[in-house]
Amino acid sequence: MIRNAARLAAVITLAMLFSPIHHAIAQEQTPATPAPAPAAPEAKAPVFPPPDPADFNATSPTKEVVNAFMQANLGFDANAMWQVQAIQKTQLAGISKVIVFIGDKTGKQQPYRFAFFTTPDQKHIIVGEKIVPFGDRPFAENRSTLQERANGPYRGSATKDLELVEFADFQCPHCKAAQANMEKLLTDFPKARIVFQNDPLVSIHPQSLTAAEYGTCVAKLAGSTTFFQFASAVFDGQDGLATADGATLTLNSAATKAGLDPAKVSACAALPETRTAVESSIQLSKDLDIATVPTLVINGREVPANAPYETLKQIIEYQSKLDGIAQ
Repeated sequence: MIRNAARLAAVITLAMLFSPIHHAIAQEQTPATPAPAPAAPEAKAPVFPPPDPADFNATSPTKEVVNAFMQANLGFDANAMWQVQAIQKTQLAGISKVIVFIGDKTGKQQPYRFAFFTTPDQKHIIVGEKIVPFGDRPFAENRSTLQERANGPYRGSATKDLELVEFADFQCPHCKAAQANMEKLLTDFPKARIVFQNDPLVSIHPQSLTAAEYGTCVAKLAGSTTFFQFASAVFDGQDGLATADGATLTLNSAATKAGLDPAKVSACAALPETRTAVESSIQLSKDLDIATVPTLVINGREVPANAPYETLKQIIEYQSKLDGIAQ
């Protein structure tokens, strides 16, 4: 589910996996290999036009930094290819325009033109309406933020070397579907710390805030293991969250299944400090500019948590390698 009523694309393309840029990227067709004749339908890698040296008139960012940024984002895919086409001055001091052509070595994906503006601090870029972390280690700052502030219930490692933070809404159908991925990740990455952060989209899911408050209290009263038992029961009974009365029955039932007294959980959920805790988690999501649920943040790198599992696994393995984490 995407904030502001936008829809998550059904098919995760290469551009959409270019996290976190997949929320904002505008694809434009690039000059590529001329269309093959009907008698030769075999797909081939695109041939990008040679860059014009005159289009590299800005002193920053350097071509090396842009390539490192692209490598950090797309390097998980052995078939990804790109070419830095221009790094140009603009009429605003300190702001450069960068153009990169992106394609697929197999020729199966349509190549596209990716353009963005770098900010004067060289730590961010502007893509459409989004401000995105930039640099040769673009996810480092968000990783530090999460290590400091992602305090939700977790499974797996007590250390935060490999931290997978799921931002989810109990009433979101896509979040329910993503739980199968989360269970597989727990098995395949035993050294990872897998954290659940409440991110209820109340404007779309009116009962999601109450569900988040219940979940916060379950974790507070009985710890992470019990929380995930509760969460599983809530997702299983998600249809019951459609109304206020149904939500009460569903959440109380989930608390009982997790071995807790639903009256105690309900009383805790009504406390002001519980709402404050949920709002803190929502603020963390906003500070990271997370636009969708479910989102999985892998050491600071955002990807859709309901992406194809093998792709998620590939990205986690690649990010682990970038961060020097032994599997």
